Amino acid sequence: MREPVKRIAIPDEVVMSKIYVVRDVKIMLDRDLAELYGVETKVLKQSVKRNINRFPGDFMFEMSEREFEDWRKEFITSPGDKKGLRYAPYCFTEQGVAMLSSVLNSERAIQMNIQIIRVFTRMRELLTTHQEILQKLEQLEKNDVEQNDKIMLIFEYLKQLEAVKQQELEQRNRKSIGFKTPGKSEN
Repeated sequence: MREPVKRIAIPDEVVMSKIYVVRDVKIMLDRDLAELYGVETKVLKQSVKRNINRFPGDFMFEMSEREFEDWRKEFITSPGDKKGLRYAPYCFTEQGVAMLSSVLNSERAIQMNIQIIRVFTRMRELLTTHQEILQKLEQLEKNDVEQNDKIMLIFEYLKQLEAVKQQELEQRNRKSIGFKTPGKSEN
């Protein structure tokens, strides 16, 4: 029988705050993963290097120098704080994080991987929900534009009708000219 596993109490928000977008892909940095797994970054990197064939380019990649510099400029708040990064970090996609569980086989790493994968899944679900809401809003906006066009057309017809009525009224109220027969009214 399996022994109960002690749960790690790390809020999902903490995990979410460690997810970045690089090359239009959501990733987690080796440094952040090592912290969550309770190992040194060096140990994580060594484990990955020993099992590099498990990490194709869509699972893990190393930031280019340009990406690394841009990332540091964006996320570093003070010149002294380099986020512990001297070298371009490894970036792990959701699939790469899942693969890490087979490389780092500690109980904590397995639990963290499960939590991280769940966070990625929730983020994807939220994105899908937001996209559906945006599509519905766009449809409502389109319908609103169509309704506005129809309303404007109705107002245009009303203006034309009012102009015709005004012309008829002016025609009736016009003073008659020409021969007038005695005893008949002017209207």
